[in-house]
Amino acid sequence: MADAEPTFALERNPAPVPADRRAELLRDPGFGQVFTDHMAVVDYAADRGWHSPRIVARAPMTIDPATAVLHYAQEIFEGLKAYQLADGGAALFRADANARRFRGSARRMAMPELPDALFLDACRALVRADADWIPPGPEGALYLRPFAIASSVFLGVRPASDYRFSVIASSVGPYWRKGAPPAVSIWATRDYTRAAPGGSGAAKCGGNYAASLIAQAEATRHGCDQVVFLDAVERRWVEELGGMNVFFVFADGSIQTPPLTDTILAGITRDSLLTLARDGGLTVREEPYSLDQWRSDAASGRLTEAFACGTAAVVTPIGEVKSADGAFTIGSGGPGQLTGRLKGELVAIQRGQAPDPHRWLERL
Repeated sequence: MADAEPTFALERNPAPVPADRRAELLRDPGFGQVFTDHMAVVDYAADRGWHSPRIVARAPMTIDPATAVLHYAQEIFEGLKAYQLADGGAALFRADANARRFRGSARRMAMPELPDALFLDACRALVRADADWIPPGPEGALYLRPFAIASSVFLGVRPASDYRFSVIASSVGPYWRKGAPPAVSIWATRDYTRAAPGGSGAAKCGGNYAASLIAQAEATRHGCDQVVFLDAVERRWVEELGGMNVFFVFADGSIQTPPLTDTILAGITRDSLLTLARDGGLTVREEPYSLDQWRSDAASGRLTEAFACGTAAVVTPIGEVKSADGAFTIGSGGPGQLTGRLKGELVAIQRGQAPDPHRWLERL
């Protein structure tokens, strides 16, 4: 199917959510709690490759207790958004980058690579089927969750021969709960690491996130919103948050972010912000940055802002960092000017409100 434009058969949900109930849900959907009527599904068999692409009613998946994903965690996922445009149309943002990253994750997890065309057509077909689920308002979007799992039924440590790819969609509003502070506090853990060299840190797989949850719980116990991980070798260099990349803004107007390695996920929001910063003439560095330097630069005023970024939350200012060595405040402790500017530029492109020189937006 890699050489031809895949076609998704559409099987309409025979019992969709009534329009009035859908409107009620979309008034305040939260994040990741409201799901649409349909999902995309494609199967894989070693002797057939990827086959039978279809849009069907969203429904529970029935799997055997010995299904490989349940025992050996052979699975990957992505996250991207569809936005409603001013004229009522819908658009995907940089879905091609998600498709490429999905293939990279598959390689690392010894799974068959899904052709980009199939990934993209699945997302397009699902958004077209469920376009009415995009919430109105400046912060509403349709969050797409493509994922693939090992569906073979066996016990034994080896790659599966059968897989299922699916895309589900969730109507979302702002990522952070109502009443959240304008800038988050983060806990720098020294007890736990997210990934080690040679591991799966650069793949978007559930195991990475499962391993981060105990550190997130540690952050919560210390009154923080998020956790930031240090490198696994020296426990010194800042890598990323539990689900977001991190940036540092300096008094001279330059910005810095940790360089990509096999322990850091190549965030698409990260790449977009780097591109916008360079387009705007900012000095951009992709260099290691230590927790000690972060503390020192915040104290001296050399560092004025810091923020995290990712598909779900887009851009999140960081106001305070806590660790076993104490706490320090970044700038005024609130959102920074450059952070707000970069977020505004990115969101305007995502919603079709600004020129799109890099052709990131695909209108459906």
